[in-house]
Amino acid sequence: MLVVDRDNDRLYELYRAFPRTDGGWNADSGAIFHLDDNDVRPTAKPGWTSADAAGLPIFPGLVRYDEASTGRIRHALRFTVSRSRRAYVPPATHFASSDRDPDLPPMGMRVRLKASYRIPANFSKPTKAILRALKTHGMFVADNGSDWFLSGTPDDRWNNGRLNDELRQVVGRNFEVVRMRGLVTD
Repeated sequence: MLVVDRDNDRLYELYRAFPRTDGGWNADSGAIFHLDDNDVRPTAKPGWTSADAAGLPIFPGLVRYDEASTGRIRHALRFTVSRSRRAYVPPATHFASSDRDPDLPPMGMRVRLKASYRIPANFSKPTKAILRALKTHGMFVADNGSDWFLSGTPDDRWNNGRLNDELRQVVGRNFEVVRMRGLVTD
């Protein structure tokens, strides 16, 4: 569950949240992020998780229809991988694996769509916006899940069939890893 408190510039994210019969909520974990500062989680310590395995805020990395439909997304996106390494790279603060294989990506690894990738002219406006964002801002490994899965907000205006067909044409070799500094393995 994600809650944006616009009055206080806070983002509340809960992992595995369940409503209680008394109207309250239970969750396995939660995190509070500051939206009015670049230090979005000032009390976080290395190794802390959030509702996201990497310890990152989820909301800022989501693909949102209201942005994609304008043709411009002005932030990095989040994606998942099926297997990750027991490591993280800032801005991530947490890993979610016991596998030490150095060929696996650490949480927080940033990839960017190569500048040489030509976005097909016949792709939809939202897909073009996503791909331009991936060229400009890239995306972070944020959690374990399906490989190369971008996370987005539900919206009836998405043409999911077309979006998925177009994004499926972009493959791993179309990306490059952005330099990783500060790898944490324990």
